[in-house]
Amino acid sequence: MAGIYLHIPFCKQACYYCDFHFSTNLQRKHELVQALAQELVLRKEYLGNDVINTIYFGGGTPSLLSEDELQLIMDTIYKNFRVNPQTEITLEANPDDLSISHLSKLRAAGINRLSIGIQSFDDQVLKFLNRAHDSRAATACVEEARQAGFNNISIDLIYAIPDQDNALWKQNIQRALHLHPEHISSYSLTIEDKTVFGRWAAAGKLKITEDETTATQLEILVAELEDAGFAQYEVSNFSKPDFESKHNSSYWKQEQYLGIGPSAHSYNERSRQYNINNNHRYIESIRRNIIPFTLEELTAEDKINDFLLTTLRTQWGADLKKLKTLYGYDLIFDHRAYIDSLLERKFATLENNVLVLTKAGRLLADKIASDLFLIQ
Repeated sequence: MAGIYLHIPFCKQACYYCDFHFSTNLQRKHELVQALAQELVLRKEYLGNDVINTIYFGGGTPSLLSEDELQLIMDTIYKNFRVNPQTEITLEANPDDLSISHLSKLRAAGINRLSIGIQSFDDQVLKFLNRAHDSRAATACVEEARQAGFNNISIDLIYAIPDQDNALWKQNIQRALHLHPEHISSYSLTIEDKTVFGRWAAAGKLKITEDETTATQLEILVAELEDAGFAQYEVSNFSKPDFESKHNSSYWKQEQYLGIGPSAHSYNERSRQYNINNNHRYIESIRRNIIPFTLEELTAEDKINDFLLTTLRTQWGADLKKLKTLYGYDLIFDHRAYIDSLLERKFATLENNVLVLTKAGRLLADKIASDLFLIQ
């Protein structure tokens, strides 16, 4: 099984927290879409003969694509790859782009899952984040997506926002649940250096939320969503039964994927590739039939560390028998004392040779994984 990720590097305006690659200049959008289609053709052998089970339009803001641009990409994929008829096809979207007309066109183009970047239902918070929509649009777009026939909708929310107390955070969660999404992704606000928030923080103009508050709001999220019938199948992702994101789950299960577009990443079990994060240079290179990427050959240590980092974030945990079969590495032999301490502190369980982090352990998932890493 394999997936295709397409990076659409355009946004109407810059959110103050975002450090993904994008441009607010849309003048070359159609040229870039044509380059995406050409890269798909150039890289049609990358995944071998694997069947495509997931297609994911990320960004940036993929909902800025016109019907013709989206159709060009979809047609190119179906012409050059073996695509499962039941493929999950996700498009990230902003609420302000999702009119009934546009939603209907997305459905007609084959999109069957929406990931909507709502982030908050509080107008003051949305203004603080420099989002282009308001709370009314956040609610309306989900309702209209239902009218257009979408039955697999994910909502993005952000917590640990400065001055957002726990009561306001609970209200946001409840407003999201009132819309009955099948999936919710939620991330703590991270202050990155090269963003507006990063510059504000460096100048002492932004209050950073304390780690204790961040952890508490994550715990509130887990409790509220579990009460509503959602499972925390990955640290930041929650779904109703059978509505896990197949695409993102493929990352955590080490399945190979092809990344198309500037700044997109690809993985084929042996190496990773990183496309250049410059729109102009990307377009000009693809026009010459040259894919502008950096190649990273994965060592045995890289593969082991990736396995631990990804699997320990999920409800399925790290299959230590599989780890030993694939890479010849016995984690328990090397880390018996540390694993015993995780079990004793109820940060993890170990059954049938599968190490699974508990709710408390998932709060420390990245730290636990790094403690188990092979030092390179």
